[in-house]
Amino acid sequence: MKRLWPDELNFILDGAEEVVIEVPPHGEGGDAAGPDASHGTSRKALKVHLTEGDFQRIWPLAETRYRVGGKLDGKAITLIANNPHYYKWHPSDGGTVQDMSESGRQHTTSYVDVHFLLDDVRQAAPG
Repeated sequence: MKRLWPDELNFILDGAEEVVIEVPPHGEGGDAAGPDASHGTSRKALKVHLTEGDFQRIWPLAETRYRVGGKLDGKAITLIANNPHYYKWHPSDGGTVQDMSESGRQHTTSYVDVHFLLDDVRQAAPG
């Protein structure tokens, strides 16, 4: 089944930074198996800094592959959440920012840093 990333969450990917993550070989924090397990691998990913509220909105989509459109057309993303192979890229504390609202009340916004695996797909997402 080909799942499409929800359009109403496209804004989360707007400020994403494309990075390369180096997945360690077997025995260095991951349990990779197979013929290339001793060499590790490089994977393209998106690093996203988002509010804790937005993170809670996308949490149910974790560990599932979604095709995306727009500037990422022809790509698929998977939010890394609990996969032991990618423990270094699990969601982490992105800090807090103190702001003053227009009414003069001070509030704190908490952030989370997340990574999405980024893969090429054979067909673009239907528009």
